[in-house]
Amino acid sequence: MSDTSPAPAHPAPPVLDVWCELQCPDCRTALDDLRALRERYGDRLELRLRHFPLEKHKHSFAAAQAAEEALEQGKGWPYVEAVLSRVEELDRKGEPFLVEVARELGLDAEEFDTALIDGRHILIVDADQAEGKAIGVTGTPTYVIGGERLDGGKSQEGLRERIEEIADRLLAEQPA
Repeated sequence: MSDTSPAPAHPAPPVLDVWCELQCPDCRTALDDLRALRERYGDRLELRLRHFPLEKHKHSFAAAQAAEEALEQGKGWPYVEAVLSRVEELDRKGEPFLVEVARELGLDAEEFDTALIDGRHILIVDADQAEGKAIGVTGTPTYVIGGERLDGGKSQEGLRERIEEIADRLLAEQPA
């Protein structure tokens, strides 16, 4: 009789939800922390982009939709980093800039344009925003890991260390 039991599953990595807004200068500042976390943990920590577009930034809702399209095309974080590193251009150029960045990254720019027009990612952005409001997110960046909310909108001082403490604890608690 053959053994059809599945191979032992690896425990799912702890999740760091990153509530972010692509027209937010504070989120740009947070990129260094996110890069350092990715470098330190690799796939042992799942960084999950969550959208929290703020009304004061008129292109942030479109940018959130564009980020979802980039995720779908397999380059979510590179796209987020590219847009955030040029916040001023997004301020100035708006939606055409979002398509321009997609083209620069070798993504299907026409598909981006269509996605922004047909609104196919609006529900994801709306759902993230609603969930964020429900758990008390008021600004970006805000991080949630291990049930703890860390607000980076006021100050990012010491946040990476705190995230690492929690991630290390969650990883240590996982079954081997």
